[in-house]
Amino acid sequence: MLKVGIVGLPNVGKSTLFNALSNNYIAEAANYPFCTIEPNTAIVNVPDERLFVLQKFVSTNVVVHAAIEFVDIAGLVKGAAQGEGLGNKFLSNIRETDLIVHVTRCFEDPNVIHVSGRIDPLDDIETINTELILADLEQVQKSRERNAKKARGNDKEAILIDSVLAKIQPLLEAGEPASGADLSEEERLAIKSYGLITLKKVIYAANIAEQDMAEGTNNFVKAIEKYAQQEGAGVVVVSAAAEAQLVGMSEAEKKEFLAELGVKDTGLNRLIRSAYEQLGLRTYFTAGEKEVRAWTIHAGDKAPRAAGVIHTDFEKGFIKAETIAYNDFVSCGSRPKAREIGKARQEGKEYVVQDGDVIEFKFNN
Repeated sequence: MLKVGIVGLPNVGKSTLFNALSNNYIAEAANYPFCTIEPNTAIVNVPDERLFVLQKFVSTNVVVHAAIEFVDIAGLVKGAAQGEGLGNKFLSNIRETDLIVHVTRCFEDPNVIHVSGRIDPLDDIETINTELILADLEQVQKSRERNAKKARGNDKEAILIDSVLAKIQPLLEAGEPASGADLSEEERLAIKSYGLITLKKVIYAANIAEQDMAEGTNNFVKAIEKYAQQEGAGVVVVSAAAEAQLVGMSEAEKKEFLAELGVKDTGLNRLIRSAYEQLGLRTYFTAGEKEVRAWTIHAGDKAPRAAGVIHTDFEKGFIKAETIAYNDFVSCGSRPKAREIGKARQEGKEYVVQDGDVIEFKFNN
């Protein structure tokens, strides 16, 4: 399951956003229910209307969304890498995530005090990023020290790891993120277990005032977008205050409220979709009388690997995948009809699964 860490300075709207997420995405029927695993962790659905369209055609009461685990990582302040504000504890939580959502304050409000006394999202970003870089630098230095003896003893794995960390260390020492290192897929895999924070993909969640939602931007947001473009990060504009008001509303009430604000979709929906895009994730479906379910894979995954997401036995014993594109399934209205008119394809081991494919796997037990 995708794990996303929400970070930011105090009073930027981070916890408000997290609370809106955890309360606004309670699962339907047999979906993953919102579940507080720890006081700051929640599992939420990935919104996908295609599931409910498919549900109508296969006549099932069970719809299972893909799910994301969100972690509200509190307490990051200047000096976190040296333990300020329980920084070491929270930084270790970030290492366990796949993606970082960095909430930045893009609104003026004299009633909400900013820790540095002024609203400057780029300065806020710099403060957080500096702490993450310092934390990674300490991790790299300690790891290289631990690996040194094995590397001297010609341990191939230790030599590879040290060579990768040697590429990253100068960047961190220069105040640059590890993501700037030119690493091969093999090198990335070699150090994956180290959980280097600045190697992770980032989305900046620009938290604007409710009255700015119709426009969808302001000067603070524009500055973040320019910064993120240079960094290769994503940007999603949200209003944590507005999202919090959506909690508990019916779908009809949500649409009416959003229309009054001049927007069509929630910032949280856009945030979740952006997380998928940043990590190169795709969704395929299984659909039958038992259930309609969304499964998450990576772009480029072939049919056997996609089958393995359901169960490892499916991947090991893979024979073929009867595949129907989502639009074809909807236009045909059923798998038998799709077969009848030639829209159901028999795909083998080399087939690259596409987003929205509706698949039935055949495999050896």
